[in-house]
Parts: sequence; structure tokens; C-alpha cells
Amino acid sequence: MKNLLYIGNKLSNKGKTVTSIEVFGKLLEAEGFVIKTASSKTNKVFRMVDMLYHVMKYRKESHFVLIDTYSTSNFYYAFLVSQFCRLLNLKYIPILHGGNLPSRLKSHPKLSKSIFNYAYKNVAPSKYTQSNFEALGYSNLVCIPNSIEIKNYPFKARHFDKVKLLWVRSFSKIYNPLLAIKVLKALNDDQIDAELCMVGPENDGSLEEAKKYAETLNVKVTFTGKLEKEAWINLSKSFNIFINTTDLDNMPVSVIEAMALGLPVVSTDVGGMPYLITNNKHGILVKPNNVEAFIEAIKKIKNQPELTKLMMASARSKVEELDWNTVKNLWIKLLK
Repeated sequence: MKNLLYIGNKLSNKGKTVTSIEVFGKLLEAEGFVIKTASSKTNKVFRMVDMLYHVMKYRKESHFVLIDTYSTSNFYYAFLVSQFCRLLNLKYIPILHGGNLPSRLKSHPKLSKSIFNYAYKNVAPSKYTQSNFEALGYSNLVCIPNSIEIKNYPFKARHFDKVKLLWVRSFSKIYNPLLAIKVLKALNDDQIDAELCMVGPENDGSLEEAKKYAETLNVKVTFTGKLEKEAWINLSKSFNIFINTTDLDNMPVSVIEAMALGLPVVSTDVGGMPYLITNNKHGILVKPNNVEAFIEAIKKIKNQPELTKLMMASARSKVEELDWNTVKNLWIKLLK
């Protein structure tokens, strides 16, 4: 039996999106690992202190410290925790979530080397991240993809008499939620019957901005706020196209989930997306921040149902390979 300390942002009970530490941590526990986690503190300073406190408290019993590592300000949590682990001679494993981590490697080379060169292993959830790290000289990497429990995602065939768009993400500027509203406006202007539902919690003021923007454009958008996983999966039955408008990305679980559910995906061609979606096979990839490209892709899905049906089936087959029952063997091999 292995004891693990898992460091990340555990904030779903504070209105934030459920993150890897909450989902993945439970899956590891089910495989017999003993997990301690930190932190659920809302205040960033208190959260950092709590993370370091947990490292100190569980230093003698933890075989590994897992560190959720992002490319935004949370990068500094990973830096401080990793350096504390080094000081205490603890084996730590950064899990490389951030879609913009390759840029962070270039802009903060010394800090990056201090984290990643001394890790037991760096876990890349996509070949995109792995290849970018390797291109900059990092070698201690293993690719373990993000996973889902496929049994929880019933595949449903879709009909396209009306365009019913679903967007699922936290409301952050890097995910470009306003683009989804622009797409709806353009569809309406083109006399295409369409609706849009946007699911996710506020993160940086983008939700309120999106609501005001929808009012300005005089389009009706349904904003649900944060939904539990089961609730948005149930909601998805009423929609027929999933749009991913992000400017940066790695291997988003929300897109994997949409593919599993039978929702054809139109996504910006950024970051790790082409490693997940082969264009016109598992979904449609378009240029970022390009309304016209989204409209063209949506029309293609609506007007070519046989092609769409093939894409939906191919997408489901692709993500079945990411079922936890398969992916867990890679984690067990690494941790045991």
C-alpha cells in the first residue's frame, strides 16, 4: 500500500469547478492508495501555507507527493511545494495540466528547471505537453492521458433540425467565452435557428462580462452556473453540438466527455487539441477566435449528417481508449 500526498486546488465546495485532485484522488483511493490532500483554502496565501504545512506534516509517511501544475499563477504553488519537497528529500510528481506551460518554460526557465528537472517523473496528460517539454531538453517525462469512467457517459445519437450549442468550462478569459456568444449572434444573423447554453462557474469576472455581452448583442443565452457532473451530463441530452472556444488548452476533460456522449465537437485548433481530435474524423478544428470558421464548421455538422454520424462514432471510439480502467494501469505502474 502506497501513501500519497496530493497537492492542488480543492475548491469545488467554494463554487469552483471540480478539479483533478477531487476526481483523480478518489479514483486512486479506490485502487488502494492512501491519499492525503491539500488545499481547500479560498485565500491564496492561506492555501499556499496549508499546502506546505501538509508536506511537512506527512513528510515521513508519503511515498510520493503529486502536484497539480498549471501555467497561470498556480504555477508558483507548484514551484514552492516542489522546492520544499526537495529540501525534505521527498519524491514529487508534477502533473502538467496547464495548456500554456510550454510558454512558462520559456518565460521562467530557472524556476521551471528547479521544478521539473528534479521531479521523480513529470506526468504529461497529452503528447502535446510531452513533446514541448522534450523540445526544451526535459527527459524525465511519462505521458498518462486524462481519463474518464466511460460507463458514466451514455452515447446518444443527435439530430440537427435546430442548432443547439453547449459550452462547458469555467468562465475565464483564456477560454474565450465571448466567442461562443459571437457565434450564436452570427448564426441568428444568418437566419439559422440556434440556441446556446453555457455551463460553468465564475472565475475571473468573465461570467458577468458574458451575460452583459449577450444583452448587448440581444441574443438569448442560458447561463446555468456551476453544475455537478451528473447534472450537466443529463443536460447534454438536449443539445447537439459542443463548442470549445479556448485560446489555450491541453487535454480538456470537458471535451473528452462531450466526445463520449456523442456530441460532435467544434474546437479551436490550439495546444493539445489536435492530439485529441483529428480534424474531420473525431470533430472539427478551427482557427482560434474566428467566428466565421465556427459557423462554417457548424453548418457542416448540420448539413452533412452522414459525415457527422461517422465523426460521432469515431470520437466515442477514441475516448473509450481513455477509460480509467485502462489508464489506471499506467498510474499503478508509475506509483508502485
